[in-house]
Amino acid sequence: MMLSASPSSLARSSLEEMLESLRLRDESEKPKDLPPALPARPMSRGRLPPARRSLPKSFKVDGDGNKEMGHRRKGSFGNKKLMLDVESPYVFVSEENCVSEHPSPVPVSSITVDDSSVASVPPPSLELEENDNVSYFIKKKLHVWCRQPKGKWGLGRIQSTSGEQASVSLSNGNIMKVARTDLLPANPDILEGVDDLIQLSYLNEPSVLHNLQFRYSQDMIYSKAGPILIALNPFKDVQIYGNEYVSAYRNKSLDSPHVYAMVDSAYNEMIGDEVNQSIIISGESGAGKTETAKIAMQYLAALGGGSCGIENEVLQTNVILEAFGNAKTSKNDNSSRFGKLIEIHFSATGKMCGAKIQTFLLEKSRVVQLADGERSYHIFYQLCAGSSPDIKARLNLRAASEYKYLNQSDCMTIDGVDDAKKFHRLKKALDVVQMCKEDQERAFKMLAAVLWLGNISFQDNDNDNNHIEVANDEAVSNAASLMGCSSHELITVLSTHKIQAGKDTITKTLTLRQAIDARDALAKFIYASLFDWLVEQVNKSLEVGKRRTGRSISILDIYGFESFQKNSFEQLCINYANERLQQHFNRHLFKLEQQDYEIDGVDWTKVDFEDNQECLDLFEKKPIGLLSLLDEESNFPRATDLTLANKLRQHLQANPCFKGEWGKGFSVCHYAGEVVYDTNGFLEKNRDPMPSDSIQLLSSCSCELLQSFSKTLNQSQKQSNSQHVGALDSQRQSVGTKFKGQLFKLMHQLESTTPHFIRCIKPNAKQLPGIYDEDLVIQQLKCCGVLEVVRISRAGYPTRMTHQEFAERYGFLLYDVYTSQDPLSVSIAVLQQFNIPPEMYQVGFTKLYLRTGQVGALEDKRKHVLQGILGVQKCARGHQARSHYNKLKNGVATLQSFVRGEIARRKYGVMVKSSITISSENIEEIQAVLTLQSVIRGWLVRKHDSRFNKFRKYLENGKSRRRSRSKIPEDKDALKDRVQNLPSALAELQKRVAKAEATIEQKEEENAELREQLKQFEKRWIEYEKKMKTMEEMWQRQMSSLQMSLAAARTSLASENVNGQPSRHDVASPLPFCYDSEDATSIGSRTPRTPGCSTPLKYSTSLSDARATMRDGHSTLSNLMREFEQRKQTFDEDARALVEVKSTGHSTHSNAIDELRKLKHVFEGWKKDYKTRLRETKARIKLGNSEMEKSRRKWWGKLSYRAL
Repeated sequence: MMLSASPSSLARSSLEEMLESLRLRDESEKPKDLPPALPARPMSRGRLPPARRSLPKSFKVDGDGNKEMGHRRKGSFGNKKLMLDVESPYVFVSEENCVSEHPSPVPVSSITVDDSSVASVPPPSLELEENDNVSYFIKKKLHVWCRQPKGKWGLGRIQSTSGEQASVSLSNGNIMKVARTDLLPANPDILEGVDDLIQLSYLNEPSVLHNLQFRYSQDMIYSKAGPILIALNPFKDVQIYGNEYVSAYRNKSLDSPHVYAMVDSAYNEMIGDEVNQSIIISGESGAGKTETAKIAMQYLAALGGGSCGIENEVLQTNVILEAFGNAKTSKNDNSSRFGKLIEIHFSATGKMCGAKIQTFLLEKSRVVQLADGERSYHIFYQLCAGSSPDIKARLNLRAASEYKYLNQSDCMTIDGVDDAKKFHRLKKALDVVQMCKEDQERAFKMLAAVLWLGNISFQDNDNDNNHIEVANDEAVSNAASLMGCSSHELITVLSTHKIQAGKDTITKTLTLRQAIDARDALAKFIYASLFDWLVEQVNKSLEVGKRRTGRSISILDIYGFESFQKNSFEQLCINYANERLQQHFNRHLFKLEQQDYEIDGVDWTKVDFEDNQECLDLFEKKPIGLLSLLDEESNFPRATDLTLANKLRQHLQANPCFKGEWGKGFSVCHYAGEVVYDTNGFLEKNRDPMPSDSIQLLSSCSCELLQSFSKTLNQSQKQSNSQHVGALDSQRQSVGTKFKGQLFKLMHQLESTTPHFIRCIKPNAKQLPGIYDEDLVIQQLKCCGVLEVVRISRAGYPTRMTHQEFAERYGFLLYDVYTSQDPLSVSIAVLQQFNIPPEMYQVGFTKLYLRTGQVGALEDKRKHVLQGILGVQKCARGHQARSHYNKLKNGVATLQSFVRGEIARRKYGVMVKSSITISSENIEEIQAVLTLQSVIRGWLVRKHDSRFNKFRKYLENGKSRRRSRSKIPEDKDALKDRVQNLPSALAELQKRVAKAEATIEQKEEENAELREQLKQFEKRWIEYEKKMKTMEEMWQRQMSSLQMSLAAARTSLASENVNGQPSRHDVASPLPFCYDSEDATSIGSRTPRTPGCSTPLKYSTSLSDARATMRDGHSTLSNLMREFEQRKQTFDEDARALVEVKSTGHSTHSNAIDELRKLKHVFEGWKKDYKTRLRETKARIKLGNSEMEKSRRKWWGKLSYRAL
């Protein structure tokens, strides 16, 4: 009986009670078939790995004595309640996980953990032990890290100690005295450059920094920190990518840390576990997040081919999004000014079948405002530099330096980047995603319209200095033409504002500031709408449709943490998004893991980490959170940025993460450090107003894109209930609230996936290769919580499986089969069978927890066994397939033999018929040729003879020749012409004769072949005749032997009769038991042979097939032969019996004579009847033979005649 534990029983019982009940039950049911004994539960609260040699108290492992980088908050998970009253994207998930999956009698909202309840290992605080450890380091000459005056860490050896001071010899030969508190142990040289920080013996800041620096100097930019992949930006091309590396990581021939390895792990988990995966890439601006995301997508595309199809389309989206969404900042030449989540879908076979792109918070202000040394979005510069002359003429494009939106900063180009080539790549990418040329030109037209809007200038009105007029110049006409409206309409919208007062409409002239804001708002709206439209078109091209299987891998590439000299509303939203991602990181790597340990009853000593929940409360808490106060102040018409700063200082001063500054400024202590924000422009950017006049202008334009943009805006506004009368002037949902909703939706989506974290680190702020800034790197490592992750990974149990899953996956590896098949007993049996030490795993109420590396050994065993099973199955299936193949092969061969025989027989029949036909045709052709030759030769002879006769007559007739002396030359000329023409005629005749002779030779060859076939047939006929003669001779010999035996029998009987009764002469007379000469001759010479006498039945069968008249005769003859054999055997047996009776003397002479007479009478009667039937049969056979001979002679005569 299987053990089923209900949630209530799990909550009421401890693990010891469960194990004890299992033991008692198995002992009572099956005492002879017990499962292996379960391990004893340790008595201590925390079970830790075996400790290494203890160090002095001054040797700090966690580096608390280091300089604090940023604000470190007290309090972490485990010493405060879960704030369920605070708005959080994890409330629903937390309740589900904590209540549904882990039932507990304690309410979730009241879970508290007291630090005092956590057992701790007492530090080695005795002075004697400290001295012994320092002496050990001095004696063994082990390396230590010592802090130098400038805060740098140096590697050296302890020379001597004096009180709290230690003399250290550095690696450069210098000797310096440092305090014991500034000493940290160093790892041995064998651990230098390990690919996973967990392998370090001493995990402290200088050891981690040195290990990463060593690998970075060797171009090994990837390292592992437990489940995290650390990626250092090399700021150069590193040759560790391409198809060769893709194949190597796919085939597991390489196992070093790499983005490929991380993505391959996510892909395998998606296929094997059928759970969606997510790859979260985070880091500061310029750390290489965008490039890392592209490398991850390249690997996924390579799994499905990558050269064409949907894989290539997904890769080309990077080119499009970078052009429209990336820009150069002071910290990064290709900074993503928006966040994106690419959800890549896969088919049931694991091939890429589609994708969907989600974007977050595009930085619209960059379109109209730039800082020094920065650029706007790449697409503007690419369009101006790479468009063809035709496009430039249609769009009225100029150089980038002539547009005010682009020339605000002196930065027009990026070193090493060709904008013209980038534009050509963009056009190819748009073609790949199946965007038509018309849509491409519409998009380029909107970009040109934005640039010309920026060139529109305003001038003061002479009548009223507070109001302005629009300068009607080239910029206005070009912008209006590109937008599809008139210049007058555009000028009116940019210089006036209409106010609805009841039924009347009041037109008000705008001030200079208002006109600039209206122009910039229109430009930002057009660009942001164009960006959203472009993403929508790309999603349509990558749409999955009916191929959706539910399997996907999401890659998140969002803007990194930013801190500039002047930080505005955009930096506030960006850093808030990074805070939320950091909380997601903490939640999965710290909170949920340790919470699972506690709820499942696992012995665990908590690891403290820096929690950023207080900072999130600062942003999200209602009603006095930062975003709530910002929305509240945005709804007041008379509110200013200064009133906003005052309100924030008034309500948020109690939060430790908030710090009010002078004027309009305030600072927030983020997880990555403190950032000072300037509230100037906060309210306007949060409201993001779009005047109703501008919306009406867009809807009236002839440009299709602008009309669709206005329709989209109107639909979104109609769905929201505005709190103001002018619904078009103020949207209910602010930018901050909308972004918060998008962020919460993103967190919900990521929460349903298995996360994989990649932390990108920027090694230096100069963006140069080969420079490693230790302070900058350690700051980023602290902000990311990498050291804490390594500690919790070392002490924790990264592999967690339910007892049911573990038993199903590894239960078949057990050597013995136990009657108790509950998952817990099977799991423990597997662990004990493979000798896994008790300190390497923990048994929870519902799950089994394994330390790093343990599941790998089990997987190897499982793989080995499965390979053996597959080998056996392979052999069995191969044998079965080969047997089936052999049967089919034999059947096919048999069938082919029958078919080939039938085909050969048909061909032979056709050949015999055709040979006869061909021979007759050849003879006729030869006769025709001979006749033709004779006619031609006769004609030639007669023609030649007639010419000579005529010539002789001319010679003999002298008189007539003299008379016609004048005519003789003419006749000679004619004769000469005829004589000259004679050779040509002869040559033509000779050619014809040669051709006829060749035909004759060919016919003769064919006749020769037919003669050869005839000879072969004659040989076969002779062989058949010889066989017939041989069989006749054998028959005669058999008949003679039969006569001799009969004569011997007659002689013996006669002698006996003479001796017994001499007066009976009739008995001594020869017995008529033998055949007469006529009978013997007729039977021996003309009777066909039977099968018993070795008669050549093949010949008789062939004759019967040829001539139907002889069938009856042969059948009668066969019957006579069988009757003759039977009678012969009967008479022989009777005669033999009489001889035996006579020799034994059991009968008298009179009885023997009577029996002999009876036998004689019977034989005489049968003989007469047999002779009569034999004569009739002979007559029939002679008639058939005569007919056969006549037909044979007739056929042979025809064949001989044709041969001649």
